[in-house]
Amino acid sequence: MFSNIGWSEMVILLVAALVILGPERLPGAVRWTTRSLRQVRDYASGATSQLRQELGPEFDDLRKPLADLNELRGMTPRAMVTKHLLNGDDSLFKDFDSALPDPKDLYSTNSGMPDYPMPKLAKPLERNERPPIDTDAT
Repeated sequence: MFSNIGWSEMVILLVAALVILGPERLPGAVRWTTRSLRQVRDYASGATSQLRQELGPEFDDLRKPLADLNELRGMTPRAMVTKHLLNGDDSLFKDFDSALPDPKDLYSTNSGMPDYPMPKLAKPLERNERPPIDTDAT
């Protein structure tokens, strides 16, 4: 439940609670907090089990789209191509990665600049300056 909170944050919260509540009220506050968290967890698990009992096999049908959505969240373009177009075989990408030159080789050792000419960057627009319009593109 508190997987995002590290030990240092816990120590800071404990010290803040000690300063705010004082040493005499801190144990009661910790008991109340743990009891409340346990009760909320019991309510959530009870609601889940009640839904599972009432819906039966349809409960798993409701969870499947959520599981698919979580799987899509972790997908990168490379993983998606590998999964759907290459049936999980990523050897094509390994061959492609080995064929690409090392980015370190593209830079000269003396100036730190690339060995190929870089395009000139346009100057940024001034305040309230309108961008140029390309009539051929519009």
